[in-house]
Amino acid sequence: MRVSFQVNGAQESVDDVWEGESLLYMLRERMGLPGSKNACEQGECGSCTIYLDGIPACSCLVAAGQVHGRSVRTVEGLAQGDMLDPVQQAFVDAGAVQCGFCTPGLLVQTHDLIDRIPDPSDVEIREALSGNLCRCTGYEKILDAVYLAVERKDAIK
Repeated sequence: MRVSFQVNGAQESVDDVWEGESLLYMLRERMGLPGSKNACEQGECGSCTIYLDGIPACSCLVAAGQVHGRSVRTVEGLAQGDMLDPVQQAFVDAGAVQCGFCTPGLLVQTHDLIDRIPDPSDVEIREALSGNLCRCTGYEKILDAVYLAVERKDAIK
């Protein structure tokens, strides 16, 4: 089947999509968008989080055919050309990126959180990121990055 949808603001079509193919597979393997990571394939770790029609979703749990006619925004779509989104820059500046496997999902979730709640409390931040697992950082640098992104929220679009 052919799947036509908007990804990161551009209209795209992918041919020969099979019934059981996940959106994650289609993005990474067919479209050359490797930002979303393939870790658990069960929606438990958050590393494959993308925006689907403006709402964060685990792309490993979405069948590729379900996005026909819809809008997808990946972690690559947060940046404006070569300029990182303020959330992405905050993660770099705070040293919150280690192996990088969890980072794409954390970036999308943080971006969504700050968009919904411009000045989140510590509890709101921890709750928003609770579905994203990291095995490297112990979360302190990640939380530092979120607080830094909140400080820079006026630059977030």
